Amino acid sequence: MKINTAEILAKVKKIELKSGKLVSDTFSGQYLSVFKGKGIEFADVREYVPGDDIRDIDWNITARLRKPYVKKYDEERELTLLVACDVSASNLFGTSSSFKNETAAELSALFLFSALKNSDKTGLYLFSDKTQLYVPPKKGRNHILRIIREMLAFEPDSPGTNIAEALKNINKLLKRKAIIILISDFLDKDFEKAAAVTERKHDLIPVILSDKIEYALPKIPAVLNYKDAETGKKAAIDLSDPDSVNLYEQEAKKRREKLKSFFISHKIDFMEISAGEDIYTTVIDFFKKRKLKLRISR
Repeated sequence: MKINTAEILAKVKKIELKSGKLVSDTFSGQYLSVFKGKGIEFADVREYVPGDDIRDIDWNITARLRKPYVKKYDEERELTLLVACDVSASNLFGTSSSFKNETAAELSALFLFSALKNSDKTGLYLFSDKTQLYVPPKKGRNHILRIIREMLAFEPDSPGTNIAEALKNINKLLKRKAIIILISDFLDKDFEKAAAVTERKHDLIPVILSDKIEYALPKIPAVLNYKDAETGKKAAIDLSDPDSVNLYEQEAKKRREKLKSFFISHKIDFMEISAGEDIYTTVIDFFKKRKLKLRISR
């Protein structure tokens, strides 16, 4: 998909204006409430009061003053947010009004501008079956605009995908805990172990990005000849044959359910987004569910 510089800049501006207003009105506070800082640092001590966690008692000061004292901590609020986006061939596909990479950029902008509002660093990692582009995390509006621009305009030199390798590389690049927004259609295999390892080190948020035709084929008198965007294998489906269409859709549904079951079993919060559809309700619902989860876990 080729778009010229003027089109790219116009799309970036449109995304910035739309996201900026939503972040100011809604998302910034939600982001702050559901993403914790990278750690806590010792601040002071105070006298123990009933209900304090006994693990916070400073035994040296308690012995010296002959009264129980507990340590006080301040949370280090600054975070790093990395958008990790699959730019393999299947993720540049789209049959609706918006290609997958445009939807990915729009979704990412909500998190990026929320991070900016909260003085967090942001970065970008684009991958196929290898690293395509890495933009190291830093602060600033112009930096975010560059990230959005790269997501819209980048043309990968390899059509395949390797999510496991991407996650391994990200774990090497990011030494401290970060929020990782992992955007892909997840048509790849054997990435589960790498995802579980990444979740233990970072706050991993997978975004399952799809196009409606991948799960619901049109019922019309035609034959759909297609080539798998990543393997290159050719296939055909008779769209007028209910059995062929149902088989395709059932297989797609099975893959999706298996993927979701994996995320749920590993307590990994995720989102599902379809190209060209409204993303804002989905993100708001994600924030609500995550806030509830954090409240229950306390």
